[in-house]
This record gives sequence, structure tokens and C-alpha cells, in this order.
Amino acid sequence: MAKHTDDNQPFILLSTCSSMQEAKTIAYHLIEEKQAACVNIVPSITSIYQWNDTVEESSEYLLIIKTTSVTSCQTRLIELHSYECPEAIAFPIDKGFPPYLEWLTTSCR
Repeated sequence: MAKHTDDNQPFILLSTCSSMQEAKTIAYHLIEEKQAACVNIVPSITSIYQWNDTVEESSEYLLIIKTTSVTSCQTRLIELHSYECPEAIAFPIDKGFPPYLEWLTTSCR
């Protein structure tokens, strides 16, 4: 398994989008630009949140992004996103199946 540094530590980055088309557009860009190894799109989630002092409810699509370039991937995600304040939350992957983590690392180069 590859040695991980701060620059190539595996992360899961989460975001939501308002449409499947936007979710796919972001996913394809991140994969083609090698910002991410894989993006899962979870359809039809309901989000309830406070925005501008109002409780909102929206149907959204959840992006589960696997990356080793969390800072640049997050920056690109925000550039591509239509939301004024997109969700971009990252969690380090501390453990995982070593061959999968190796593939993830190799795919983001």
C-alpha cells in the first residue's frame, strides 16, 4: 500500500446538489480531472435546513466523493457548484481495504 502524506491521504468528501444533472456534471469533471477516484450519487434525499433565518426543505442528490486531493477537489467542487454556499465536508479515511485504498490513491494522480 502507498505511504500517505497530507497531500495524498484518502478522504470522503460530501456534498449535495439540487439536480441529477448537476450531480453528474460535477462527478464527471472531478473524475476526468483526476480530482477524485469515484463519486457515488445518492438520489432523492430530503434535506431540512435553516437558510436566511427560514427553515427550508429540499429534494437533493448526495455526492459521496473519494479523493486524495481534498483541498483541490473541494476547491473544484465549489467552482462547479450552483449553490451560493455548497456543502463540502471532508472526512479522512483512516482504515480500509488496502487494495481499494491503493486504487483510490493511484486514480487521483
